[in-house]
Amino acid sequence: MRVILFGATGMIGQGVLRECLLDPEVENVLAIGRRATAARHEKLREIVHKDFSDFSTIEGELSGYDACLFCLGVSSTGMSEQEYSRVTYDVTMAVARTLVKHNPDMTFIYVSGAGTDSTERGRMMWARVKGRTENALLQMPFKAAYMFRPGYIQPLHGIASSTRLTRVLYAVMRPLYPVWKTLFPKYVTTTEQLGLAMIHVAKHGAPKHILENRDLAGLIRTETSPPRST
Repeated sequence: MRVILFGATGMIGQGVLRECLLDPEVENVLAIGRRATAARHEKLREIVHKDFSDFSTIEGELSGYDACLFCLGVSSTGMSEQEYSRVTYDVTMAVARTLVKHNPDMTFIYVSGAGTDSTERGRMMWARVKGRTENALLQMPFKAAYMFRPGYIQPLHGIASSTRLTRVLYAVMRPLYPVWKTLFPKYVTTTEQLGLAMIHVAKHGAPKHILENRDLAGLIRTETSPPRST
C-alpha cells in the first residue's frame, strides 16, 4: 500500500507516520507539509510545499497512491468562522480535488473530531465547519472516504505537539489518562491506536463512513499486529 500523509509534523500525524513506517504492508509514505519532519526512513519521502491552496506545481508527483491519511488541523480558538473555514474546509478540499483527479481508486481518511456537526447548523462554529468538510468529502468520487472522530488523544512514544501550550496541557493531563481510560473508554484513544485504525481502514475499509472514537478499538482488534521494532 502506498500512502500520502498530510500533517506529519503535528501530534496526530506523527503517530500515524510512525505506524505507517512500522507496518510491512505500507510500501512507502509521501509526507506533504509546510515544513519537513525530523523522521528518516527508507520508506519515507517528503515534499515541503508552502501553498496549500494550490498543488499544481507538484501534481505530477501525486499519482499512484492507494490512500490519503489527512491529519492536518488547527484550533479554532480566536478565529472567525471565515478564517477557520479557509484553513479547514478550503485547504482540505484543495487537497481532495487534486488527489481524486490522479487517484480515483484512492481511499481518503480525514481526521475530524468528536462532536463534529453533520447538520452544519449547530451552535459550535468549529463543529459546523468540520461537518461541512466531512459532508463534502463524502460526496467526492474517491473509491471510499472515511471520517475519523477521535476524542481525547494521548500521545505515546515520545510524540508531542508542536504547540507549546498544548504540550504543557498534555504533560499535566498525562497522569490522568489511565483513569480516563478506565472510566471513559469510549472517549479516549492514543496516537498509536489512531494510527493503527487509520491504516486498517485504508487497507480493508470499514462498515460505516463516519467512525466515532468508540469505533476505533474494534477496528484495531480486527487487525493482525505487524512486527513492531520500536
